[in-house]
Amino acid sequence: MKILSWNVNGIRAGQRKGFLEWLAKENPDILCIQETKANPDQLDEALLHPAGYHVYWNSAERKGYSGVATFTKVKPLQVKTGFGIPRFDGEGRVLLTEYPEFVLLNIYFPNGKKDSVRLRYKLDFYEETLRFVAKLKAEGKRVIVSGDYNTAHHAIDLARPRENENVSGFLSVERAWIDRWVEAGQIDIFRHFCPGPNHYTWWDIKTAARERNVGWRIDYHFVTKDLLPDIEDAKILAEVTGSDHCPISLKLKS
Repeated sequence: MKILSWNVNGIRAGQRKGFLEWLAKENPDILCIQETKANPDQLDEALLHPAGYHVYWNSAERKGYSGVATFTKVKPLQVKTGFGIPRFDGEGRVLLTEYPEFVLLNIYFPNGKKDSVRLRYKLDFYEETLRFVAKLKAEGKRVIVSGDYNTAHHAIDLARPRENENVSGFLSVERAWIDRWVEAGQIDIFRHFCPGPNHYTWWDIKTAARERNVGWRIDYHFVTKDLLPDIEDAKILAEVTGSDHCPISLKLKS
């Protein structure tokens, strides 16, 4: 089973750039997309019902903002949107799909760069994610949390760590939460397979940073420890364009 995650930075723009053709060629079993920036009533049939996939959407109350969607070949046992907390759920950031082997959370974590209010919101969202996943694990679920975390965990995860020490996305308080996330039993599966430097998933378009590979690794598949024996590989698909992010892949053993 191949699971992909991609912040598409606008699914309608992505469609014009060949998103559906890429989906057909890549042929994942499950695809999680973030920052859809669209409600289903704004989309055409090709996106709503692509051949071979069930598609589930969680859109923000605010038009053209945030939003996630999950494309899956196998119909899930259940689908849930949000944490059940209005403060967070109105932004359309969480989509849960459950399968016999695991629960998959597709999450677009908040960006904290705007101001201190949004940073506090981001940190509170992180805490709720930790609680939510702990409950799933207590129920005996194996869990994958895929998406745009909007934080680079270690200095190796961005090209200019020193220059960004005081920028949201690399603040010590944000990175400390990911430390706690790992201590609670979640594994950064890309780092499990690839410990080396110069691997990023987001680049600033305005500065043509992608051409110079001056990026940040802020998109992740985190898995609970009990899933580790079933995982074959994890990669960053840096060659895929169409967004300021690139897709990331996770492959489960057959």
